[in-house]
Amino acid sequence: MTKHDDLAQRRQAPLTTPTDLGEDARVEIAGGLRILLADVFALYLKTKNFHWHVSGPHFRDYHLLLDEQSDELFAITDPIAERARKLGGTALRSIGQISKLQRISDNDADYVDAKDMLAELRQDNEALVGSLRRLHELCDEKSDVATASLIENWIDEAERRVWFLFESTR
Repeated sequence: MTKHDDLAQRRQAPLTTPTDLGEDARVEIAGGLRILLADVFALYLKTKNFHWHVSGPHFRDYHLLLDEQSDELFAITDPIAERARKLGGTALRSIGQISKLQRISDNDADYVDAKDMLAELRQDNEALVGSLRRLHELCDEKSDVATASLIENWIDEAERRVWFLFESTR
């Protein structure tokens, strides 16, 4: 490849970074990460919403639990976005893009009982685990061990959130 060809290629796709995984893997995995990022942002905001609006006899415990869980979710947003970029893909650009891609539903209700909040978040985190497992399978299929390794940690964290939410509602 000549310098002219390289410059022309960069102008054509200025955000594409090199990877040895191949174009199909780059597109599919980066796309999966972008959708995952939308889900994590949606779940983060829902968890924060419930943290801000929880009420009842176990207020302090639930308030602290939801704050901890929202912090954990927010902490993985940058690694997800940066992994998509490392693969030569793109991350999210707007709240509108999140709303188009998210599979975790919002909850805009004026009031939600605390136990219902925890149950809903448990289901959402279970759904997130399923999405993470499917993305991990794609990474395995495309030999992307770096993304798969990150996902394994995120699965463990999500399973921990499910466990805590489940035990808090027993």
